[in-house]
Amino acid sequence: MPVAPTEPPAPDAPIASARRLADEVLFPSALDVDCTGRFPAYQLDALAAAGLYGILAPRESGGLGADPPTYARVLEELASGCLTTTFVWAQHHNAVRALAAAPPALRDRFLPDLAAGRVRAGVAFGSLRRPGPPLLVATRDPGGWLLDGTAPFVTGWGHLDVLHVAARTADGAVAWLLADGEDGPTLSSAPLGLAAVSASATVALTFSGHFVKGDRLTLLEPFEQWQRRDRSALRPNGALALGVARRCARLLGSELIAREVERARARLEGADDAGVPRARAEATALATRAAAELVVARGSRAVGLADDAQRLYREAMFLLVFGQTADIRAEQLGVMRALPRGRA
Repeated sequence: MPVAPTEPPAPDAPIASARRLADEVLFPSALDVDCTGRFPAYQLDALAAAGLYGILAPRESGGLGADPPTYARVLEELASGCLTTTFVWAQHHNAVRALAAAPPALRDRFLPDLAAGRVRAGVAFGSLRRPGPPLLVATRDPGGWLLDGTAPFVTGWGHLDVLHVAARTADGAVAWLLADGEDGPTLSSAPLGLAAVSASATVALTFSGHFVKGDRLTLLEPFEQWQRRDRSALRPNGALALGVARRCARLLGSELIAREVERARARLEGADDAGVPRARAEATALATRAAAELVVARGSRAVGLADDAQRLYREAMFLLVFGQTADIRAEQLGVMRALPRGRA
């Protein structure tokens, strides 16, 4: 049942909570998480205790009902502490947004627990951005749907209760289904080795006639409608790069980079859908440059695994390709090619 509404939190309360967690919980252990490759579940528990799993859930379902700019600022704060933790946590909110608009029976069954962090979600939709034949297809079956194919990049496996899966149908639509987040006879996972956020438990999933009940369908939409929604959803990912850049600025004691972060945030917040690729490219370029500056400032110790500089540099590299579309890639290359170059 829906949770009774409470007084709304102050607009900056989630941001302040995220900043405190980043500085006191996430950043102190980020290097150890990166070096050992072991993800500490207590960090996700701390985010749940702060109410951040429900940041985008409506208040009537027990969430904070925050607006998109507040969510982006929370992403930025958390990413300044530990990109791995933030990356795992961020996957949750796709399901939260979908269930907030889902049929009442499905919404009331899952959303309050998702908002509280008692149930934790991941998402598998990256295959929709791949050109060519669909990698993952959904076929109607008596009582539900059958999933066949692969989801090439799923984060947080082993820390998830449910997985919000997008698959193409025979008529070209996109079926969004809430599957259980565990291996089984018809669903298998294979770990991916990553150069950054390697502790994020990112896997490739293979579906082999995997059945999902029909009452777990959150949305059936035309592919073109999903493409329009996807363009709008690309903006918050830029906040991850700003978080990395801001941590570099703090470690460097650089007011200049801190001011650049403020300007890049304003460009992201003010960009329309057509302007998001450029704003995203500028944010990731800033993170890359800030991390490189930190490496140079730290000198030879920066290449040791015991130094945060190399971790942040690899995280900036990771963000150059995370959530990337052809438009964003083109803008990123354009920004980089416009950087000053030495004489030939």
